[in-house]
Amino acid sequence: MRSNKDSGWSPYLAGSLTGLVAILSVWIGDKFYGVSTTFSRVAGMIEKYFTPERFTSIEYFTRVAPKIDWQFMFVIGIFLGALISSITSKSFKWVSVPDRWRSRFGSSIIKRAFFAFIGGAVAMFGARLADG
Repeated sequence: MRSNKDSGWSPYLAGSLTGLVAILSVWIGDKFYGVSTTFSRVAGMIEKYFTPERFTSIEYFTRVAPKIDWQFMFVIGIFLGALISSITSKSFKWVSVPDRWRSRFGSSIIKRAFFAFIGGAVAMFGARLADG
């Protein structure tokens, strides 16, 4: 829960600005911003590094070549922006099991990591299925 003493962005302002950035990215750059392709490309970079002979046999990577492009830099920017924001607002802290999770499901780090992984995999599958 947030107390009145906590400073932070209004979710309405943050959502409005995010929508504005989405509109401007299409209007100015003719690009929709997204991150799911970048995760696939990073998987390709890892695959190419460890097993270059197998990499060329994967048809998807021949179509979507692993590369560092604007989307890759966008993902790095998301991470750095969130990190800088949390540090400057003094809300940054390392938490392996968030309080809300702990109160509902217990304090098991392995259980939390398992369901976080499954949730991320399902979200990524849906994003890739939608070509996003």
